[in-house]
Amino acid sequence: MRIAILSKGPGNYSTRRLREVATERGHEVRIIDYSRCYMTIQKNDPVVSYEGKAVHDVDVIIPRIAAGLTKYGTAVCRQFEMQGVFTTANSLAINRSRDKLRAMQILARSGVGIPKTVFSRAASETEEVIEQAGGAPLIIKVARGTQGNGVVLAETKKAAQAVMQAFYVEGVNFLVQEYIAESSGIDIRAFVVGGKVIASMKRQSLNDDFRSNLHQGGEGSPVKLTDEERKVVQKAAKAMGLPICGVDLLRSDRGPLILEVNSSPGFLIEKITKHDVALRIIEYIEQNARSNQRRDRIGA
Repeated sequence: MRIAILSKGPGNYSTRRLREVATERGHEVRIIDYSRCYMTIQKNDPVVSYEGKAVHDVDVIIPRIAAGLTKYGTAVCRQFEMQGVFTTANSLAINRSRDKLRAMQILARSGVGIPKTVFSRAASETEEVIEQAGGAPLIIKVARGTQGNGVVLAETKKAAQAVMQAFYVEGVNFLVQEYIAESSGIDIRAFVVGGKVIASMKRQSLNDDFRSNLHQGGEGSPVKLTDEERKVVQKAAKAMGLPICGVDLLRSDRGPLILEVNSSPGFLIEKITKHDVALRIIEYIEQNARSNQRRDRIGA
């Protein structure tokens, strides 16, 4: 098959691993910097151009869209989708996952456990928001932050009000979430492929930081999920419409709570768990893209 990896960096570890495995399995692989693509939109002929040429010879795309380029990156994905190209993450699902408020609403509607979350744009109602979220300490998150950026722990009511007022003044959309004390500095990343958990790791802060993200200096180690955790992770991935994703969760006194569903999870989990994530993704593509092509031929 002809596979295009939509990625800003061919040297990125995840991109490199996908290309290596796909090439070893006999596929033709091309890395396309989606930020340099342009699209021609016309009746019955959606065209994606790259480096001065129309891209027509693609069977599969693997979107690796950076958070800061979500809008443009998903527009490129959508153009490929209009051509009938198989994708490992569709544009709608990527957009849903990047909007923290929308993601929390979808997960809650689907019966997935999440930390209690409050969203408000009224600067005069900080006290009510803090009370609804369970009181200080609280977690305050920028609605479109990533890798632990834009996440603040407000340890007191006064600190929470100060952070919220600052965000209001700057016009920044944010969420206020209850603080899960029993899991402070620790969370779990589960990697899902084809709707099944294929690897999981515990991420733990090495200092007093309440965030456990590896990008913030956290340490990862393999961890085995309970049956309940596995079911919740798979339910969250399905609710978000992402057959391939990273799901972050907390172990709380009332059971697993989902923090986020990541549509472009990194592959460092391979190094920590020794599970070949890239291989499982390419195998998923081989099985499902061919089925998609057969359906298209039958439909034609």
